[in-house]
Amino acid sequence: MSKLPIGILGSGKGSNCRAILEKIRIGKLAAEARVVISDVLDAPILDIAREFSVPNAYLPPGHFRTRLEPQAEEELVQMLRNAGVELVVLAGFMRVLKTPMLEAFPRRIINIHPSLLPKFTGLEAWKQALAAGEQITGCTVHHVDDKIDHGEIIAQREVPIMPNDTAESLHQRIQIAERDLYPEVIRRFCSKYGEEP
Repeated sequence: MSKLPIGILGSGKGSNCRAILEKIRIGKLAAEARVVISDVLDAPILDIAREFSVPNAYLPPGHFRTRLEPQAEEELVQMLRNAGVELVVLAGFMRVLKTPMLEAFPRRIINIHPSLLPKFTGLEAWKQALAAGEQITGCTVHHVDDKIDHGEIIAQREVPIMPNDTAESLHQRIQIAERDLYPEVIRRFCSKYGEEP
């Protein structure tokens, strides 16, 4: 069975990146991590890539706060193409991707979000769910489009909110759910890789 070439983009700690690379290492994912790219020079996700002997790179984002400069995004596309990437996996990547990436990898960029989209969005959506008195939150894997926390939903995993939950305890349980759900979704892409269109 052919292995799906993936590229992972992240800005921070990279816990989901680690979960994916661990599944690949033990043969639970028929994927090959071709490159890990970060827009943060000293991001821990780059250390994780080195730990797993995955090629890694820093991509200067430019001066925009929430998106890459056009030249940087074109460079990102080229880096992923040079690595032979077929599926782009966002693992805490804090930039909104625009036309060059979306056209280069149509319906082949996925993201995981720490809530049940579309109800709550933003970097700390689980805090919104907690403050709103919700009884259930969770995580969502979705196709990426040119809007923030938007795009076709692929899968979701519910996480109950306990009466004594704090933002920290809830976030920890959501992260556990993410580390389970994300590789499961990538496995679906792996199973279809190499099939005739």
